[in-house]
Amino acid sequence: MKVLVTGGCGFLGSHICEMYRKKAWEVIAFDNLTKYEFAKNPYMKSEARLHNKKLLESLGVEIVVADIRDKEILMRWCEGVDYICHTAAQPTMTLSWEEPVLDFTTNVIGTFNVLEAARKFNIPVASCNSVHCYGPDKINSELIEMETRYIRNPVSIKESEPLLQGVVTPLHASKSSAEHYIQCYIDTYKIKAASFRLTGIYGPNQFGGEDHGWVANFAIRNVLGLPLSIFGTGKQLRDILYATDVAEAFDAFYRNQVPGIYNIGGGEKTMISLLECIKLIEEITGKESIVKMDKGRFGDLRYYVSDISKAKRELGWEPKVLPEEGVRELIEWIKKNNNLFIKSC
Repeated sequence: MKVLVTGGCGFLGSHICEMYRKKAWEVIAFDNLTKYEFAKNPYMKSEARLHNKKLLESLGVEIVVADIRDKEILMRWCEGVDYICHTAAQPTMTLSWEEPVLDFTTNVIGTFNVLEAARKFNIPVASCNSVHCYGPDKINSELIEMETRYIRNPVSIKESEPLLQGVVTPLHASKSSAEHYIQCYIDTYKIKAASFRLTGIYGPNQFGGEDHGWVANFAIRNVLGLPLSIFGTGKQLRDILYATDVAEAFDAFYRNQVPGIYNIGGGEKTMISLLECIKLIEEITGKESIVKMDKGRFGDLRYYVSDISKAKRELGWEPKVLPEEGVRELIEWIKKNNNLFIKSC
């Protein structure tokens, strides 16, 4: 079998590539090796950007350095493929404000090109989306502030939650637009496609920053002894999800191929706030984090917990890794690869 993973040299993409190589699939990592996010992480050495690429090459993954916005090249590499895992994206809120054209062309046109390839060659495709398609205002207005976290009743959020409630940033717009196109291609062209609404993904191979990948950002800064910033109260809550569990969700869709929109998250058993995550990291490392408080950011969703009952029912998938185990694995990876980080920045 043969799979093409867009964004294959990224954090999540690398885990999907590794999973399919272990299953003896032929794997193509299609990635433009962009440095937009990496340029904002002051603790990263330049060679860190190629870490995942080198890892995948050592596993026998074919690397294609190309951009999903280039439809012609994408089509060429998708021919003869059995499955497309679409993880390439512009995922950060802040960069969407600063570079709205980049955000639109990557998230909307890039996804459209992937769907066209899936339609032309009749290939099933699962795509990363984000809880940013919901919009913050309605959910934020329903929260109760407790000592270390926000809570909400009901606790979890279904796929039927209204979208784009309140403030709409470029990232909200691009993520929801991409998902509408996925539904369009399911309905109109009958392709086997899934959109995964993801949040709080973490694990090895991740160089998280302040804009994206907050669990890794907190862990890296604690290990290196660098200050970290919290934007808002720190009581923001997510159902964090370990990378291998996300990779297994992609495989679950290939095995079952029930098209649709899916919440893919840790559910209620992995709920953790920013403050609680910092405490967990400190307990594992034995080091106190240097925390700086800052004002909340425009457009941020302060609470999200996935109702994953649809994914359990239709795909037979549910997460396995709890935060205590997953964060410990992440910290071990950081320590093992400390040569990729700058300790004084």
